[in-house]
Amino acid sequence: MGMRFDLFFLSIAILCGPVLSDLVLSKVDRRIDLTTQTVRMTSSLKVENSGTDPVSEVLLVFPEHQLKNLAYLMAITNEGKGKTKVSTGSLPFDVVHPEGMPLGLTVYSVSLPRGLGKGESLILDVITAFTHALQPFPEKITQAETQLVVFQDSAQFLSPYAVKVQSLSVKLPEPKVESYTKLENTKVSGSEIKYGPYENLPSFSYSPIVIHFESKQPFAVARELVRELEISHWGNVQVTEHYNLIHGGAEIKGEFSRLDYQARPSIRGAYALKHLFAKLPPRAHSVYYRDEIGNISTSHLWGDSKKTQLQIEPRYPMFGGWNTSFTIGYGLPLKDFLFQSDGKRFLNISFGCPINEVVIDNLIVKVVLPEGSSDISVSVPFPVKQWQETKFSHLDMVGRPVIVLEKTNAVQEHNQHFQVYYKFSNISLLMEPFMLISGFFFLFVACIIYMHADMTISKSSASYVARLQWDEVQATIQQVQNIINRCLTIHDKLEASLRELSRTGDVQACKAARKAADGYLKELSKELKPLLSFLQSSPQAAQILPKVEELVAKERELQERLMLKHSAVVDSYEKKSGGREIENRVASIQQKITVLRQEVDDLLEVIDEI
Repeated sequence: MGMRFDLFFLSIAILCGPVLSDLVLSKVDRRIDLTTQTVRMTSSLKVENSGTDPVSEVLLVFPEHQLKNLAYLMAITNEGKGKTKVSTGSLPFDVVHPEGMPLGLTVYSVSLPRGLGKGESLILDVITAFTHALQPFPEKITQAETQLVVFQDSAQFLSPYAVKVQSLSVKLPEPKVESYTKLENTKVSGSEIKYGPYENLPSFSYSPIVIHFESKQPFAVARELVRELEISHWGNVQVTEHYNLIHGGAEIKGEFSRLDYQARPSIRGAYALKHLFAKLPPRAHSVYYRDEIGNISTSHLWGDSKKTQLQIEPRYPMFGGWNTSFTIGYGLPLKDFLFQSDGKRFLNISFGCPINEVVIDNLIVKVVLPEGSSDISVSVPFPVKQWQETKFSHLDMVGRPVIVLEKTNAVQEHNQHFQVYYKFSNISLLMEPFMLISGFFFLFVACIIYMHADMTISKSSASYVARLQWDEVQATIQQVQNIINRCLTIHDKLEASLRELSRTGDVQACKAARKAADGYLKELSKELKPLLSFLQSSPQAAQILPKVEELVAKERELQERLMLKHSAVVDSYEKKSGGREIENRVASIQQKITVLRQEVDDLLEVIDEI
């Protein structure tokens, strides 16, 4: 409602606008297409010069609420009639600020191909496209509800010139219309609403209309699309497109039911975004489609010599307010898009989005030229922001020049070809192969030098001597550990002889095992003495020597306790003592043996880690 009041006050303000020239619009035929989310208007103006002086420009005015959504504007003239009718092509235009213009209006001046003399006339076709001109109403709906949108405009053509006759035709996507503004000479025919004809309208005539209708079309809006076109003179153009997509229609409220959606998708998800169609250039190859999770297999690709079509499906049906991000990539033959003219090479490729009916809030096109490119210039058929960056890739020395073009409010009409001109020497193509050859050459030379050079450290150096001494210390410690482990094995055999004594009662066999163990332990003690002497005399072993000495001491104490236990058990068996008495006699000894054995094992582990 706020917008309707704005339009009302605007109509009051501009009715008092000045007459800017002697031009008159003898006939205006307007057609508005609301079948997609992009509102397209075509206005055919028959312009007459009722004055005496020739006129070389025609002014077009747009209110502010329309201007912010204006994505595309083109004006063409047609000469001749019937089959001889010829279009002169797009005419140049620019924003002007004539004196006395009412507030809230932006004026474009369209330059005519020739001056319009007294009494002469011409047909001027004005083609415009608007984004976000359809507003969901209500703004939030359930999964089962129908999406309704509101469109607001004027039934009369807003112009600084008087209009003799004019009519308006509004085409809707569905015959169902919730409501519309009823004016004089209004007629509804199927999915089309006609206003007019209206005659003898003064300049700046404005009559607000509001149309509330059903739209099942999903509103696919790319908040940002980054297209990177990387040129390789080895025969390929690699295209990578990063999409940040949102459904710009009525937001879904409540919970989403996949069961209802799959059972009745035409009812429970009529306006959901289910798939997208991309028209790729002919002979596109190596096509992929992935998102942040990984590659998406729900896609279909087919084509011929004239076109390549890609159908892709998001991982989930997108309802109003839902968004997703994904990437499309493909390669193109270089010879289809790169040409030469006047000593320069130029890339001729499409600018806009290949996916049908996607509104792009911010479109960024990056053209990555080969390293060594110079004298770069760009030709785009519509206004864009432009700057240059540098990108480093494999084997680059100074980086590759990147031309960046940015366009806001991009629609399907912007999918036109643009050109990037630059100079490039074929000698630069040999730079990377030469770097690879040189790299492998120096690698092989380095390998040859390494294989034939004596890289050993001098035997007289202090570091080499210290290394040898440390190796000797480590070898000695290893021998000490082996002797201790052999001692522990003998200890286990003594314990086994006691278990055998309790089973058989053979005291003599147990004493024989004791005698053999004594002999082995004495031999191991003799082997251990020179090793300990070496470690005590070596400065390299100063850090680890205390642990080694503690290990040897603990083993000897363990050995003594085992012998004491062995003697006590054998003596008890000779005296015919009972089992309970023997256990009580050796209980304290056994407890100490268990503690000592654990300490010996812990010291062995500590020495291994040093």
